[in-house]
Formats: sequence, C-alpha cells, structure tokens
Amino acid sequence: MARAVVQPAVLDLARRYPRGRPFSTTVTFGGDDFTLCAHVRARWAAPGQVEIALACWVVNMDTARYLGDNPPAGHEMRLPPDGTAEWDEDLTGRVIGHLAARMNALSPARPAFDGHLTITVPLVLT
Repeated sequence: MARAVVQPAVLDLARRYPRGRPFSTTVTFGGDDFTLCAHVRARWAAPGQVEIALACWVVNMDTARYLGDNPPAGHEMRLPPDGTAEWDEDLTGRVIGHLAARMNALSPARPAFDGHLTITVPLVLT
C-alpha cells in the first residue's frame, strides 16, 4: 500500500499544493473482498521537508455484502468526523514504516493528536 498508493499520493499532492498550505486526501487499495484505506495529511515542514501524517483502516467488503450494505455506505469509508471508520493502529504502523524507509524519513514515526502517525521526509520537487 505504501508503494502502490500512499507514496504516489504524497508526491502528487506536494507538487500541486503551494508551500505553507496543508493538504490531505484519502486513498484506497483493494479488491472484491476488502479495501485498504489511508488518510494522508501533509504539510511543508521546512524547505525541502514534508511532514506526513497517516491513518489506515480496512473496509471488509464481504461483511458489507453479508449485512446488506453493498457497497459500503460512504460514511463507512471515512474516518470521523466525516465518517464512522476506525483507524487500525497496527496497519498504520506497518504502512508508515514502509513509507518511512522508502522516503528516507528524517525521524521515526510519532503519534499525532488524532490517531495518525507522523513522519518528516526530505522532498525536493523538480
């Protein structure tokens, strides 16, 4: 997930948003049985550095089909305050760990105020 959707989303958003403005998106990765979701929030921390906050969760499509809500309702695909999904601490830790290694994080992941884990990475856009 880090390689397939999170890192490209961070790079794309960093190119589109001016320095000084925070930016965020939710990306998904999955198939018929489940969808992995990640809320990515980023901001320029210093020249050439971006702080990335990440929270991940899984939407089980089989459970949604079994309970008759197919596809899952929109609020099941989003974290509060917009939705009812709950972030998965273990999944978030694994994804941010892979992202930190791929993007040469400047420090280990640390918790944010809202369940996201945060890293700072060097980022030079050309």
